[in-house]
Amino acid sequence: MSLRLGDIAPDFTALTTEGEIRFHEYLGESWGILFSHPADYTPVCTTELGRTAALQEEFRKRNVKVLAVSVDPLDKHLGWVTDINETQGCRVDFPIIADEDRKVAGLYDMIHPNASETFTVRSLFIIGPDKKVKLMITYPASTGRNFNEVLRVIDSLQLTAGYSVATPADWKEGEDVIVVPAVSTEDAIRRFPKGIKVVKPYLRYTPQPDK
Repeated sequence: MSLRLGDIAPDFTALTTEGEIRFHEYLGESWGILFSHPADYTPVCTTELGRTAALQEEFRKRNVKVLAVSVDPLDKHLGWVTDINETQGCRVDFPIIADEDRKVAGLYDMIHPNASETFTVRSLFIIGPDKKVKLMITYPASTGRNFNEVLRVIDSLQLTAGYSVATPADWKEGEDVIVVPAVSTEDAIRRFPKGIKVVKPYLRYTPQPDK
């Protein structure tokens, strides 16, 4: 049975470029991103890992820990990290899982046989502090991920978790958010002192509450 939103993210123990980790223990009370790569020493993956390294401070500000997955062995990962640091002008300081036995790939359904029987597609999972899967995105091997979108989604998820709001289409940090239907307008007026704009009874905006 495939993984779905709201499911507990499968736990696992794995060797990584930062030593052996147990996934849930590694995450602790943090949010997590687990994302897969088709293979080491491939061009798109190299740019993605470099971009992730460059954004590490943004992830830390959001209390997010990042882990990458590739089905290649650990010694190959270590050599590849040197290339990533050199070509992308960064320092990869997050774990890359050596998933030679495809255990993690299997738990997270990262191998799609009609795309490739041996390599993982570009799957990305955002996992909350409750260890539940909050987001799943899958790209083909030929398309690099948009990490600005990943950060945007994390900001949205954290606002929802903290304030009972949702974010509209194309929302960006600092823009108005939507009061979720479960909160009455009367309750929303108390919760959100910056004000409520009622467009329809089911469509109510308020300024981003943590700004």
